[in-house]
Amino acid sequence: MRIIQSIILLVFLFFLMSPMSFGEVYKWVDEKGVTHFTDDMTQVPERFKPKAETIDTSEQKNDTRIEGESLVHTKKEDSYKDGLGRGEDYWKGLVEEWKNRLKEQQDKLGVLRAKYNALTERYNDSRSTAERANLRRGRDQVKDEIDQCNAQIEEARGMMEKKIPEEAELYRAKPEWIKQ
Repeated sequence: MRIIQSIILLVFLFFLMSPMSFGEVYKWVDEKGVTHFTDDMTQVPERFKPKAETIDTSEQKNDTRIEGESLVHTKKEDSYKDGLGRGEDYWKGLVEEWKNRLKEQQDKLGVLRAKYNALTERYNDSRSTAERANLRRGRDQVKDEIDQCNAQIEEARGMMEKKIPEEAELYRAKPEWIKQ
């Protein structure tokens, strides 16, 4: 009986703690200049659909005041945070960090390839067996470094193309925060 009560309590707490879901609101102005709002796009007449605006109520807060005869909307400072309380700076910094790692490894790969090619030329031009053995070992070592570099490049690409976007979606970060 105690287990059932605990489960019911956990389910209840889960629903209380889950974020509120906000739908989209659509705004359009008819031929008489009257502004209309709806949360159902099918309610917007066909001739006004191309000019209908989407208003995302979950992330955008507007301060509305009247100046003269017209309404003035000013966007309040965007203080939206992801599910763990991290903001735009965190996500942009994370993307920038992985971009820098990728660039660093690509540059390193270019240097290693040039070194490998130079060792190969020296190996081909060498007549000495001992020198060729040393050059082969050096070339094998550079080849291992190239392989490691390629693995790090793939890791950086995977982070930028897959893992960061998945994490951002999971924690409800804004997609524009991770644009590359």
